[in-house]
Amino acid sequence: MAFSPSHITGLFQICDQPTDLLLKGSRGAGASISCGVTTKVSLKPSSKSSFKIKINDTPTKSAEVSEQVINSFLPRLGEDYEIFVEHEVKVPIGSGFGSSGAGALSLALALNEALNLGLSQIETAQIAHIAEVKCKTGLGTVIAETFGGVEIRVKPGAPGIGEIKPIPVSNDYVVSCLNFGELSTKKNLSDEKTRHRINESGKELIDKLITNPNPANFMAFSRIFAEDIGLISPRMRKVLKETDGTGITCGMAMFGETIFSLIKQNETEEIFKIFQRHAPSENSAFITEIDFKGARLID
Repeated sequence: MAFSPSHITGLFQICDQPTDLLLKGSRGAGASISCGVTTKVSLKPSSKSSFKIKINDTPTKSAEVSEQVINSFLPRLGEDYEIFVEHEVKVPIGSGFGSSGAGALSLALALNEALNLGLSQIETAQIAHIAEVKCKTGLGTVIAETFGGVEIRVKPGAPGIGEIKPIPVSNDYVVSCLNFGELSTKKNLSDEKTRHRINESGKELIDKLITNPNPANFMAFSRIFAEDIGLISPRMRKVLKETDGTGITCGMAMFGETIFSLIKQNETEEIFKIFQRHAPSENSAFITEIDFKGARLID
């Protein structure tokens, strides 16, 4: 069994020109959060390899990234198995929380352990990165979730190739979130106008953040980036007007109809009241701790 934190990206630059999938990725900045994905893998010897996947106890045939990860492992097997995968996802799916990357990463770690393949953490994480890139569900999520914390991805690529610079934050920082719904990462990464706006804004802001990495700059640049790429919905705008009035800077999780703020625990009361007032359902507004450990095996 393995766990991967989820991850919120506040700003980024697309770096998917290389043909080598390990070199594709993004520069950007974000935070790994303790609401993540836990994956359990069970094996049964079989005459032919097959797999079944459940997400939050519901069987699914649309777990594209997980299927990609499993198919990457199948050639490494010495014998055939029926593989049972159970993902427990603690964040809204498709809403800017990096759940597909966390699912892929926790699955790769759990499969490596269950099959006793002896791959290193970096080798295992690279399989998850390739799956995400192939499925166009993310570019830099897996490397961020592998290491945890609040980070700047200064060089694109998979774990072991890309480079990360931590943004120093104390343990009393948390992430406050309000989720309205989903946005398609695949659609936005494929839209030429959106890609142009992302890269034009993202490169400049990331360069600035690298020279002065701190939580205030991360949030300020995340907000500028969200405004520049033009995906803020009317209901998000309504909330942002209120939070701006309190002096608290919020950004938009890439890609989701989700507002977030990296903030000290003792400063959350005012913003969380606003989030709760606008929340479309009971679990849409929440506060989560930062995960500083990154993806890992668990008992």
